[in-house]
Amino acid sequence: MTKILPVIMCGGSGTRVWPESRDTLPKQFIPLVSERSTFQTLVEMLRDPAFEEPIVLTNVDYRFLVLDQLRAIGAEAHIVLEPMRRDSGPAVAVAAEIAASRSPDTVVIVFAADHVVQNRAKLVEICKDAAQAAAQGSIVTLGIKPTSPATGYGYIRAEGAIAPGSDIRRVQEFKEKPDAATAEKYVASGYYWNCGYFVFRADVMQGELARFEPEMLEAARGAVEGAKKDFSFLVLDGDAFARAPKKSIDYAVIERSDKLALAPADIGWSDVGAWDAVWELSERDEAGNSIRGHGVVLDGKNVHVRSEEHLTAVVGVDDVIVVTTQDAVLVVSRSQSHKVKQLVDQLKASDRREASEHKRIFRPWGYYQSIDSGARHQVKRIVVKPGDRLSLQKHFHRAEHWIVVKGTAEVDRDGERHLVHENESIYLPIGCIHRLGNPGKIDLELIEVQTGSYLGEDDIVRIEDVYNRG
Repeated sequence: MTKILPVIMCGGSGTRVWPESRDTLPKQFIPLVSERSTFQTLVEMLRDPAFEEPIVLTNVDYRFLVLDQLRAIGAEAHIVLEPMRRDSGPAVAVAAEIAASRSPDTVVIVFAADHVVQNRAKLVEICKDAAQAAAQGSIVTLGIKPTSPATGYGYIRAEGAIAPGSDIRRVQEFKEKPDAATAEKYVASGYYWNCGYFVFRADVMQGELARFEPEMLEAARGAVEGAKKDFSFLVLDGDAFARAPKKSIDYAVIERSDKLALAPADIGWSDVGAWDAVWELSERDEAGNSIRGHGVVLDGKNVHVRSEEHLTAVVGVDDVIVVTTQDAVLVVSRSQSHKVKQLVDQLKASDRREASEHKRIFRPWGYYQSIDSGARHQVKRIVVKPGDRLSLQKHFHRAEHWIVVKGTAEVDRDGERHLVHENESIYLPIGCIHRLGNPGKIDLELIEVQTGSYLGEDDIVRIEDVYNRG
């Protein structure tokens, strides 16, 4: 059996399921339809013996989120960091280069981290069949039977087996996202959706990139050759990677290649592209209502409520999505949930922090969460993981008071070390050089009160940092 190298694309921002998904915590890291994130669910599927240890391609902003989510499920992966976003074409080119450096005939499968597959066992079997075809030189895409004339996917016409007895079909036509009328014709004609999962031999993809996008291939090659290890990550060379044209792999190679084949994949697939898809994938009661967290629905049908902290009550309305977070509430008709991306674009244009950032901001050492703020004060809850510590730093404009509510804090302050226990506090005056660490076996939780003339996050001068941040 051909061993498959899985590559997980894990860099998207997922604005269509705002306000839960934001730039600082995108949808692939959120438990949208189960107790685990879509990224974690995919990684768990890849524990099958058919697969090698996966490669995760993500951007530098998400590196510690990826690491934390892998550790939470006891999984390992090779994490490769893109210095900037260049779309899926350069990412696949990088994957081909890394795979070819192991062996030119390495069979690769590319997954998206933010999709849902309900029949994962069947997907594994389809991947095995597709790998056999890829080993013979085909680029195999997984095709989904359409459930509606959607305009957000590419469409593929495939007819005739590539070999006797094979379920893999020859691709006759690849069409990018159509208008509504054309999509209806494609569905009626038996076309498949392109779900964006591709299986290929590394040298075959290199060859196609050399034919159609030589500049992209050279940029990816230079980015891999110049890559450097940093902490637990492999960081691609930024100068080389920046030279790659910003283009999807569909436009760069897939719709132009004569090596394309299709594996029909009836696997319960969804790209979870909007809140109505989350409702469809969630458990519902006899009235069609789905509730996650603290929600109540009275005299309503086909309602989806999500509220992890606040009580959210919906009365006398049907077919709505209500999502409550710490700092934002979304109410949208299910039929209009595709417009959430437009809403987020509008919020970003108005420079609203809520468009991109959660109140809870994740860091490699844990997270902090805003509780209250005013003109000259800010209150935060800080959680530091066992054994981790913040950078050695100072501030020019603010003083800080730390009150420990759980665990023990190890505080370096102007060259002296202090252990601060539960129900104890410590004061850090403006300009003092300090560091916070957690020497214990449980999470350290503390309340931080900042006071001063300027409280922005950019008033941090890092003197030393174990995570190599600037």
